Amino acid sequence: MTHDTRIDFIYLSESDMVRAGVTDMAACVDTMEEMFGLLHHGDYRMAGPNNDSHGAMIMFPEESPFPTMPKPTADRRMMAMPAYLGGNFCTAGVKWYGSNIANKEKGLPRSILMFTLSDADTAAPLAHMSANLLSAYRTGAVPGVGARHLARKDSKVVGIFGPGVMARTSLAAFIAACPQIDTVKVKGRGKKSLDTFTDWVRENYPQITTLQVVDDIESVVRDSDIVTYCASGEVGNPDDYPLIKREWVSPGTFLAMPAPCNFDAGMEAPDVRKVLDNTGLYEAWYEEVPKPAHHCIPLVGMKFMDMIAGGRLAADTLEDLGAIVAGAVPGRQNDDEIILMSVGGMPVEDVAWATVVYRKAIEQGIGVKLNLWDEPLLR
Repeated sequence: MTHDTRIDFIYLSESDMVRAGVTDMAACVDTMEEMFGLLHHGDYRMAGPNNDSHGAMIMFPEESPFPTMPKPTADRRMMAMPAYLGGNFCTAGVKWYGSNIANKEKGLPRSILMFTLSDADTAAPLAHMSANLLSAYRTGAVPGVGARHLARKDSKVVGIFGPGVMARTSLAAFIAACPQIDTVKVKGRGKKSLDTFTDWVRENYPQITTLQVVDDIESVVRDSDIVTYCASGEVGNPDDYPLIKREWVSPGTFLAMPAPCNFDAGMEAPDVRKVLDNTGLYEAWYEEVPKPAHHCIPLVGMKFMDMIAGGRLAADTLEDLGAIVAGAVPGRQNDDEIILMSVGGMPVEDVAWATVVYRKAIEQGIGVKLNLWDEPLLR
């Protein structure tokens, strides 16, 4: 019996990705919601012994005898993030995540990302694609899934700290989930990033009738229906992370936090619902890093884990977004609930959105077809 051993795959540049729909936030939110249902039912795998690891990262030393070795500067990351996702996807893939905050001095984005999508059976490549937009949109879509289930349906006011790319995609997802949003408050560190953000909002969302630049984080949070912190920063001392104070938070607020954040004792109270985007992810992280974990990974979910270890939070009070999406746990139950959700980011999200974009690219003939081999030389 003969087999066709030829393997072709497609290369998708950033412009190809845009043509194939990578910036379609409403579709991305729907895709992430489907993915979270699969997470709840266990039809996925990521790296690590518990199949929930964020990925494998190269760690650079503070001092090295090799002058060309990179230093562990702020936002320095080189890591591989692999995953498999079942359901209607049934694909596998890996994102190569390269990041250096000094890239901005060279006119480059902080992160430069690539993604390889593979057949889950043979592991043959299906596509190699530019992944900056892929990653940005799937990251922003997760707060949108949270808002769909956990924000008040009549939410109108969004407060944002950090007017970068993550803020833009998160706002796009919030508007997809809560179409009555008409007011945005934003705090940033520099005029250029604020101008870029506000120009983008005006160009893309004319329904935002009030767009206000505020001077402090308290103003971001007060009187907002949805709050998100999207600013990157130094990791190590939680006292330096952007803070949420309970006295700032109105009843009914949904807070989605994909970036460094800390919160005061008032937010620790049991009447504040605490949600993780994937409980296993934080358990894997907690096993992998020194303690207290919030010093190493600045997400609020890691503070939840430190609180559990310190006896200040019962593990069974933490909620999982996948369980909420699947209907195993209720979403928002009344208009006064305060809900704080940690957003960690997972490679299964990349696999899900990459698969959707890849299939659209194939359907529309987008991308450059490349050949791996007609017949493998070694087998």
